[in-house]
Amino acid sequence: MLKGFRDFILRGNVIDLAVAVIIGAAFTQIINAIVAGFITPLIALIGGQPDASALNTSTFLWGDIITAILNFLIVAAVVYFVIVLPMNRITAQKPAEPSPPETRQCPECLSEIPVAARRCAYCTVEVAPAGTAVAGQS
Repeated sequence: MLKGFRDFILRGNVIDLAVAVIIGAAFTQIINAIVAGFITPLIALIGGQPDASALNTSTFLWGDIITAILNFLIVAAVVYFVIVLPMNRITAQKPAEPSPPETRQCPECLSEIPVAARRCAYCTVEVAPAGTAVAGQS
């Protein structure tokens, strides 16, 4: 049961989805800060307030925008160094399983023939099916 859970967690798409949700939530803060600190006051400047002299640059919340960007960078760095980098190391250590051979050598002419072949296409000698030994061959 634990092996199945470990395999589920180590799948690439599960980790990618978790990282995407975390980064998306952090990026939402940047968008909210830009809307609340820049876009909304800009709209109020353009059409919401009849007297534009009452507005000055202090209505733009630059500090909130910079804080949201810094928070995003910190969250992204923590996600990278705590989740992504270790998971890349764990999955890189997993040895790749060798694929089964698709061809084998003909015992007579030593040409490459498909594994499932029962006769060589080059010298037409009958060959034993793959995985069985023929008397006289080792």
